[in-house]
Amino acid sequence: MEGVGMTVFSDIYRGTSVLLTGHTGFKGTWLALWLKTLGADVTGVSLEPNSKPSHWDLLGLDMIDERIDIRNAEKIKEAINIAKPKIVFHLAAQPLVRHSYSDPLGTWSTNVMGTANLLEACRQQPSVRAVIIVTTDKCYENKEWSWGYRETDRLGGHDPYSASKASAELAVASYRKAFFNTPDSPLLASVRAGNVIGGGDWSEDRLIPDMVRAIKDNKTLEIRSPNATRPWQHVLESLSGYLLLGQNLLQGKQDFGQAWNFGPPRDGNRSVVDVLSSMKKEWPVLDWKITRSPQPHEANLLYLDSSKAHQYLGWEPVWSIDESITATAAWYRTLLEQNKVISGAQLADYIKKAQSAGVKWSIN
Repeated sequence: MEGVGMTVFSDIYRGTSVLLTGHTGFKGTWLALWLKTLGADVTGVSLEPNSKPSHWDLLGLDMIDERIDIRNAEKIKEAINIAKPKIVFHLAAQPLVRHSYSDPLGTWSTNVMGTANLLEACRQQPSVRAVIIVTTDKCYENKEWSWGYRETDRLGGHDPYSASKASAELAVASYRKAFFNTPDSPLLASVRAGNVIGGGDWSEDRLIPDMVRAIKDNKTLEIRSPNATRPWQHVLESLSGYLLLGQNLLQGKQDFGQAWNFGPPRDGNRSVVDVLSSMKKEWPVLDWKITRSPQPHEANLLYLDSSKAHQYLGWEPVWSIDESITATAAWYRTLLEQNKVISGAQLADYIKKAQSAGVKWSIN
């Protein structure tokens, strides 16, 4: 990957000190890989990877790797003071809806107080010029309506995960207004993406990892809500939005310190069974059945409106949903059948596709 796409994002990350929380998680590992490819000086703050295998271990990235619980305010402050980052990407979280039902207090403390701890540490470190807090598309009060949620729509949440992420958004808005409110303050933004897919995700109770485990164990996948519709997108799509937003914040564009959606186009909103049907074309051994056991509440319909990111950031998706599914299946099949990790190659392919399509972040 070295040397591929090095001029993307105006080369602003080269030599830049970056602190990345949650770098051992699914999104975090891909963002760490991309930042290292861009020449950034990255410090990661996270818990141990929670799966075997783990994408973090498979990648073997050469970067500072700190094991810190973001609920530990003193340790977070110490890490930020040592790293002296110019930009902070906050991805560390309890990210699972169903787990939030079994551990609501852990979910609330991680997603709300962990975020507040990070914001407070950034407020006190002069090196920090930009902070991006990653929440979720589920932070909106879900009305089950058929049009996309915009950044100005009401926040809320039924389950502890969604509600805690909405609360994290309120903490961000509070810090922006109360503390990051002078011309020389760091610029603070939050980002909300759709259901991300891609290689390297081994989380429990997520569709693609559950599917891969079923295939590996020669079992039939059990699905809960076949008609539930989500805004599916490859993990690199959301990360390109985060990095593009970070570029603008590092360039001092104060108007960009706000909330942003990064979701797929309308055809990326597909039901669970539609995604599995597309995946089966790539991996014919896949089979599934619908579980009849009682399940905790999850939203059935959820769309994102990313018009603001399109208009003001010039952000746009690169891979279609079908290309994203193909890339995801290829990653897992290559690992299981050939014991090879193709994350770097897929990132290079993604950048090349963006450049050939003239996507803004890839050519400036």
